[in-house]
Amino acid sequence: METDAVPSAGDERSPPFAPSIVPEGCVESRRPRAIIVEDDPDILLILRNTLEDAGFETSLAADGSTAMRRIETERPHVVLLDLMLPLMDGWSVLAELRDRPDAPKVVVCTARVSQVERDRALEMGAAEYVTKPFDVDELVELVWDVVRREPAGGAEPASPEPPEGGPGSMA
Repeated sequence: METDAVPSAGDERSPPFAPSIVPEGCVESRRPRAIIVEDDPDILLILRNTLEDAGFETSLAADGSTAMRRIETERPHVVLLDLMLPLMDGWSVLAELRDRPDAPKVVVCTARVSQVERDRALEMGAAEYVTKPFDVDELVELVWDVVRREPAGGAEPASPEPPEGGPGSMA
């Protein structure tokens, strides 16, 4: 369930700027890359559709182990990370990313509302901490704010602004 294809010009969800074509058929995009790490398929789908509508390229992971493999190979600008995951939980993902100079920015999206856990996640390197349920439009604005901060270690610069129409719009 990952997005390998680049949207065509006729795709109503494609952003108003097109990816640049590089030699040998490789596609390079200015759109920021986000990996969504969530084990609830409904939330995963909502976040994927919302972020893609807002101009992000997305990739999905339903557990921490898959997330780490994708982070290593895809070098995203941002990771949306649930804490309660199978195989490898979100705390373990944060711990592995903590000391990596090429680590992407992490937005924790969790049902855990404890201030102690919020503080722990931020101390472990999370850029933001959002509790469920959340407003998806506010989350998209927050993710764009995180992406506009200093570039993550491993990611190449992305377009600094959301597509016309603002975050979450269908423009």
